[in-house]
Amino acid sequence: MDVLSDAVAAMRNGRPHSSRTVNSGSWGVRFPPGPGAGFHVVVQGTAWLIPPEAETAAADPADPVDTVEPVEPVRLRPGDVVLLAHGTGHGLAGSPDAPLVDAVRAPDGSWPTPPNREPVGGDETLLLCGAYQVSRARAHPLFTELPPFVHIPARVGAHPRLRAAVDLLGTELADPQPGSDALVPALLDTLLLLMLRTWWLTERPDRSTGWSAALSDPVVTAALRAIHADPARPWTVEELGAEGGLSRAAFARRFTQLVGRPPLAYLTWWRMTTAGRLLRADDTPLRTVAQRSGYASEFAFAKAFKREYGMAPGRYRKGA
Repeated sequence: MDVLSDAVAAMRNGRPHSSRTVNSGSWGVRFPPGPGAGFHVVVQGTAWLIPPEAETAAADPADPVDTVEPVEPVRLRPGDVVLLAHGTGHGLAGSPDAPLVDAVRAPDGSWPTPPNREPVGGDETLLLCGAYQVSRARAHPLFTELPPFVHIPARVGAHPRLRAAVDLLGTELADPQPGSDALVPALLDTLLLLMLRTWWLTERPDRSTGWSAALSDPVVTAALRAIHADPARPWTVEELGAEGGLSRAAFARRFTQLVGRPPLAYLTWWRMTTAGRLLRADDTPLRTVAQRSGYASEFAFAKAFKREYGMAPGRYRKGA
């Protein structure tokens, strides 16, 4: 078990969607804010990512109100990947000043997919785009620490696993074969993990603090893996520190500094997150959920759950 896999599993729900599009001429699409997450990959040609602040500034450059620091459009070149983990509204266009047409979601949450065709000219842009359904009710701090958009530029020889996943997804979307309906969602989940891993471990500008540092720190990572592998175990700070070979006091300081909360506080938070996921998933008996979450009795579990979620476990399950 590892924290990145668990963080994604805790938030992901529903079926991801993807499309392969070819654009030419003066084109632009405006994606409204939404509860999910999305990505864009430029396969051929170029595109511009238009953050909401950049679009507002372009629409009214004489507006004297200066409440948000302007964000310039970002040029995307072949091989570039952009992840919008927070469902941030944005535009995607062939040029920074192109007019944007609103995209409208289908009832199932997917974006409309235009007819599939191959690019025929050098001025056309081939894109792979996708959307994930995520729940932010218990967003892992690893996600909340992400910027509004993550830009992973293409570089020769860099990120071979990410490149391979993009190539496989593009091939399946361009030429569906038997099994593609199952393969594409699996590739989308793989791509999400690889985008996050690439950002946290290689692309983040400052990897000295926060979750980027936590995922790179062998002592903290060992403790996190222990917690996620067996959240029901009655861990002590001393035992968690021993997982990484540090004394109790030194480990507690290091863990708190990087993760943002003390070890046992994080353990309790993850136990409750695990319990919420189990209650949403199926009709597992409440006693079993309590045991898997580290509680000896249903009463103790229900009391802790209500303190965390503001409602009883049974009510939470019915609402989900």
